[in-house]
Parts: sequence; structure tokens; C-alpha cells
Amino acid sequence: MLGVNSAPIFLVVGAPAAGKSTTSRALAGRFERSVHIPVDDLREMVVSGKLLPDPEDWSPGLAEQVGLARRGAIASAVRYADAGFAAVIDDFWDPLGLVEYDELPRRRSVHRVLLRPDRDEALRRNAGRHAAGPVRTYLDGGVRLVYEVLDAPEARRRLERDDWLVLDTTALDVDAAVDRILEAAGLPSTATD
Repeated sequence: MLGVNSAPIFLVVGAPAAGKSTTSRALAGRFERSVHIPVDDLREMVVSGKLLPDPEDWSPGLAEQVGLARRGAIASAVRYADAGFAAVIDDFWDPLGLVEYDELPRRRSVHRVLLRPDRDEALRRNAGRHAAGPVRTYLDGGVRLVYEVLDAPEARRRLERDDWLVLDTTALDVDAAVDRILEAAGLPSTATD
């Protein structure tokens, strides 16, 4: 396990079926003290009136709800990091470019990671998770939307400007992906005390 003295914050994002939750949980597991904060779980706490992402319409109401969940994730990550826990936020890339995460304090050790397997691999993984039907169709639409947005020049410029690690996980297993994330963050991948 990595030592308590390091309390970094990781932001791990990508398309549906990119491996965000699995990788985030494994990454958190490399630290002696850590927390995994899935933004989807915060969004699931909405009991009435929850809006779902729509590939055709990113409405102001949806942007507000996603923003609330993200700001909650940021606040939790900062509090846990202040208490010596490595914090791993797990989220999806959106058409607006994750603007809420500009609010992450710059003075901290914050590492931004985009998991980007090949689009066809993300679609294949989604097919392996969900039988043909409305859920799979919906998530396939999300995969296509995210890759369309990420292929735009403004997204590439943002990734470069904000020092994102863009990690092609098409052929990487989870442990190899976590090793690469820790290496890019300048942290050891093996247990230390």
C-alpha cells in the first residue's frame, strides 16, 4: 500500500464502458488509506426529478444536476485528501468538457486521467455487460457521443492545456492501467510503508 503521507486526488473519466469504475477502485486500492467517489452514485441519490444524459440534448437542467453531483464529489475528495486519504473521483466525459472540475484546488496534487480505449473496444465491452435492449442502446449512444466530443479539436486542446493523461486501455488490463496512472503521477506502484 502507498503511504498515508501522500493524499493525492485523481479524476478518472471516460466514456461508458471505458473501465472507469473498475480502474478507479483498483487505483484507490493501491493506497493505505483511500476513497473511491463515483459521480454516478451521487446522481443515483436523486429520488425525484433526475434527468439522464441525452446524446441529442444536454439541457440546462441536466447540466445543473451533473454539476451538483460533481461539486459534491469535489468537496468529498478535498475533505478526504485533507484527512490523508487518496481520493479517486470516477466520472464520465460530457459535451461541456467537465468544466466543474476547474474548481479543483490547483494547490493540491490533482491528477487528471482520461481512459480512452478504442471506440470499438468500448462498444464491445458495453455489449459484454448489457444484453441487446434499451440500456445497451442508450449506453452505446453515450459511447458514440463521448468519442465524437473527444475527437473535436477543442477537446484535444483542453486535454493538453490541463495536463490530462490520456490512457489507451484497449489492450491494458486493470493493473497495467493503474501502474501507468501512478507512474505518470510520480508515485510508486508497489507497496510502501
